[in-house]
Amino acid sequence: MRELGELGLPSSPGPAVDLSPVTEGDLEPLPEAARRYLRFMGVTGRSRDWSFRLGFTGRFRRSREEAWMRCEAWQYNTRLAVARIFYIQLRFFGVVPVLGRDTYLDGRGRMLIRGVDLITVGDGTGEAYDIGELVTYLNDGIMIAPTMLLVPEVRWSEVDASSFDVSITDHGRTVRARVFVDERGAPVDFETTDRFYSDPRDAARATRCRWTTPIAGWQNVGERRLPTSGMAVWHPPNEDELAYADFRFVPETLAFNVAPGL
Repeated sequence: MRELGELGLPSSPGPAVDLSPVTEGDLEPLPEAARRYLRFMGVTGRSRDWSFRLGFTGRFRRSREEAWMRCEAWQYNTRLAVARIFYIQLRFFGVVPVLGRDTYLDGRGRMLIRGVDLITVGDGTGEAYDIGELVTYLNDGIMIAPTMLLVPEVRWSEVDASSFDVSITDHGRTVRARVFVDERGAPVDFETTDRFYSDPRDAARATRCRWTTPIAGWQNVGERRLPTSGMAVWHPPNEDELAYADFRFVPETLAFNVAPGL
């Protein structure tokens, strides 16, 4: 929380930020599958969100050969500056604490990994991280805070009755994804090729790769909808898929429209 408060992110929306309640008229121009999704998420009649904070528990691994490691994570997203801050803590070999900071700030993505939060074992930056972190922000919005995506920078496109495409532009960069929904409008998967996969055997070489986040189910948290759990899965060409993150959302940690660091 201290580090989050030191990032210089906006602490409150200014008068130019649209916080008005979402109406049926706002949904009318969108594809039918997207309208069904937004109604399932219960956005109509609710004011537009500008930030959220959420905790996770679950498990994580880096390769198919590696055993799953238990982990916990915290996340903060804001649309006032299009930023996502994701902290994950796990223990290598069940003993050594490792902290990962997965961030998108000022149009730049970064993945910083530090053993015992002292020794840097990975620090990824560059175009691949900029693109990957921005599309992950888009994924976060679809799964957790859809009204944060009802902004001019986000475009919604029709595909068919069970899916729609969505894109976001920030700092001159546009990323895209496809969202799959069931008959209720509940998202069942999110798919993009705007992420880059690094084989653990050759971590220096990252290639664009299909990435999905299938959702196991949904729960009501007050008047909100929140996934019960979800996975992150790589689909490298000519290889078996790699499910590498399996998270459970902690409902009591969910908070909307909060300043960073509070």
